[in-house]
Amino acid sequence: MKLLSLLTPLELPHRASLALIPLRLVAGSAMMLHGLPKIQAPFSWMPAEAGMPGFLLFLAALSEFGGGISWMLGLLTRFASLGVFCTMFVAAFLVHMQQGDPFISKGGPSYELALLYFVISIFFILVGPGRYSLDSFLAKTREK
Repeated sequence: MKLLSLLTPLELPHRASLALIPLRLVAGSAMMLHGLPKIQAPFSWMPAEAGMPGFLLFLAALSEFGGGISWMLGLLTRFASLGVFCTMFVAAFLVHMQQGDPFISKGGPSYELALLYFVISIFFILVGPGRYSLDSFLAKTREK
């Protein structure tokens, strides 16, 4: 029963839930498009010399593409956000920062976007998608 409570969104005020809609749609569509090329070659989107196992590449591609769709729909939002959280943690802290990439770059690699997605995923893990989401609709359906 506790697992279902993780799927139930917090009861947020109307205006807060309305504000979450554009955040979910914009961040979700950007995340989905960010993961689209990866999901097309889910086990081999990084060069072989990167040394990442194919299984981890698949999980990253799935979390980005599927997580983006999930954010847009507000469906399984917290679980999807956990996947995005893990993927963006690796991208920001273990890849970009370790390579010495700057926070913001004028055309080269940076960790700005990965860190932004990381923070958005924390927000959705803690707050959920709001009352205007499929998670909320399904929670209300379960109550009846």
